[in-house]
Amino acid sequence: MILGACNPPLAYEALEAEREIGLLLPCNVIVYEKDNKVVVSTVLPDAMMGSLDNAIVKTVGEKAQAKLKSVIDRV
Repeated sequence: MILGACNPPLAYEALEAEREIGLLLPCNVIVYEKDNKVVVSTVLPDAMMGSLDNAIVKTVGEKAQAKLKSVIDRV
């Protein structure tokens, strides 16, 4: 299953700082079963967004990653 996990305020903040970031916004979470266990996975936002030389975008990536990690840790 692919879930959309976009955070519009963070996406807007990133887009205001770097218009091309729309190509890299990590908005998907995948959930599947493997060996009788549920796996939840996502791209690391700070890795994707940190590749740009833009401090605001890097900060947004860190915020997004903290939010996703918090949700995944609770699953």
